[in-house]
Amino acid sequence: MQIIDSVVRPRSWLTVVSGLSVLCFQLSAYAAVPIESKSLDQLYQDAKLEGGALVVYAGGDTPGQQDGIKKAFEERFPGITLDVIVDYSKFHDARIDHQLATQKLIPDVVQLQTLQNYPRWKAEGALLDYKPLGWDKVYPAFRDKDGAWTGVFVDAFSNVVNTRQIPQAQWPLEANDYLREDLKGKIVVTYPNDDDAVLFWFKQMVDKHGWSYVERFRDQQPRYVRGTQAPADDVESGQSSVTFSTDGALRPDPAAHSRFVLPKQDPFVSWAQRAAILKGTKHPATAKLYLSWLLDKKTQSEVWYMWSVRTDVAPPKGYKQIWEYPNTDPTAFEHFMADRAAVERFRAQIGLYLGEVKGEPSPGWLGLYPTKALAH
Repeated sequence: MQIIDSVVRPRSWLTVVSGLSVLCFQLSAYAAVPIESKSLDQLYQDAKLEGGALVVYAGGDTPGQQDGIKKAFEERFPGITLDVIVDYSKFHDARIDHQLATQKLIPDVVQLQTLQNYPRWKAEGALLDYKPLGWDKVYPAFRDKDGAWTGVFVDAFSNVVNTRQIPQAQWPLEANDYLREDLKGKIVVTYPNDDDAVLFWFKQMVDKHGWSYVERFRDQQPRYVRGTQAPADDVESGQSSVTFSTDGALRPDPAAHSRFVLPKQDPFVSWAQRAAILKGTKHPATAKLYLSWLLDKKTQSEVWYMWSVRTDVAPPKGYKQIWEYPNTDPTAFEHFMADRAAVERFRAQIGLYLGEVKGEPSPGWLGLYPTKALAH
């Protein structure tokens, strides 16, 4: 028995050492993914050699919602064609899963609100680890430590008010303001059971004010719409007076009739929209150029209209960095999205109060394998 032990123990030790060596190699492989060292101009040259094309599946509400990003990118990098195909994030993530399963992957980059998918796609080996230029300046909670995905801009849903219809002293800021008699029939809201960010707004209100809040809000006879662009458009046009289910520019257009306004006490929804390069991309160099350009300090300062994900880009005058507000936690939406069973339970209960989703999807129907944005 002692002889057997003397033989077995060295083999067991070698097995352990071998296993540790493999683990260390795997860890070093992750650590070996460096932050991009090439300049944007060098990445641009690589992208041109690759063919000069990129397809991005982006979460959104209308076919042309990312036209500003497309225009700015193509002007900065002539000869590169950027096709940004917009659909609800929940449709895009199902579409990507199906394309991966059928080995018919279309997009090079995925840029969505459905944050819960990125850790899963990473675990499944579907994402290409990449740390774009400026990655080290991104707020740490907004980036994956291995570079599988990176937050590229901060979005926030809160109050948008038509300034012609409601004087500033009466602008609704807190949740209970939307229960005022003078706002009955004047509110537009995205179906919360159709959009998870709006659903999370209601979750926070139920947690703070109870289910009676939803019942009283229903009695305000709001107008329900699909997508979060429609509420912004309705308030701007005057079709409705107020909403809390959309975002808005922190530097408003002086000619605009609507303003984005934060609450002072009640929570509001904020998160970093994530982007990742799919491992099956046909255009890895162009995908790297796109992510590095999105994180570039100039892009973060001038192209996006809300908060930057970078710690070295100051917000517009009158605003704090998003992570400094006591009434929003830009990581809370991620945690909410991660528990899909809890999300679906809450969605079903909201539907009992506010009704089922009606109407065509605002981005249109894109099918299984869209390669171009729908006409708009």
